[in-house]
Amino acid sequence: MSLDLASLTFLLVEDSAYMRTILRTMLQGFGARRIVEAEDGASGLEAMDRANPDILILDWVMPILDGADMVRMIRSPNNPFAYIPIIMVTAHTERSRIVEARRLGVHELLSKPISAKSLYQRVSSVILHPRDFIKTATYFGPAPREIRNRQKIWQGGPPGQGQPDGAGEAPENVTAIG
Repeated sequence: MSLDLASLTFLLVEDSAYMRTILRTMLQGFGARRIVEAEDGASGLEAMDRANPDILILDWVMPILDGADMVRMIRSPNNPFAYIPIIMVTAHTERSRIVEARRLGVHELLSKPISAKSLYQRVSSVILHPRDFIKTATYFGPAPREIRNRQKIWQGGPPGQGQPDGAGEAPENVTAIG
C-alpha cells in the first residue's frame, strides 16, 4: 500500500546538512512535498511554530539543543505540538538509548545508517497505527506498544510510579488521552 504524503508537512531537525539531504530526498521519493528543515533543536522549535508540521523527524545528537531536550520540551501537555508523531534518528542504538527514547515519548526510533525502507516503515507506522496518548505522574506521550514477548513496556508500581522501562504491566493510574 502506498501512502499519500503530499498533504503532510514534515519537519526535519538534523545538524548534518548531508543527512538532511538524504532524509529530504527519501521523503520526496515517497511523495512528500512539504518538508521544512532545521539544523538544531532550537531552530527546530522555532520552525515548528512557523510550519505547523504533521510529523517530526529529528536527530538525537545535535548542538545547542539536542533531540532528547527538544522532545522533553514538546511532550508537555500544554505544548500545542504535544501530540505530534516523533521519529528519532540516531547512530546510538544501545538498549539504554531505546529505553530513554520510550521514556521521552518518541513514537519511532530509526537507526543510522538509515534506509529508504526503514524510514518509510516508521512514517507508515505513525500514520496507519496512531496511538492514544497517556499521562502519568512521570510520563506524557504515546501509549506503548506490546513488545514481542507480550509484556508491556510499563513497569507497574505504586500509584504515580509507572514508567516505561521494558518490562511489567501498565499501572492502574494511567489515563488514556486522545
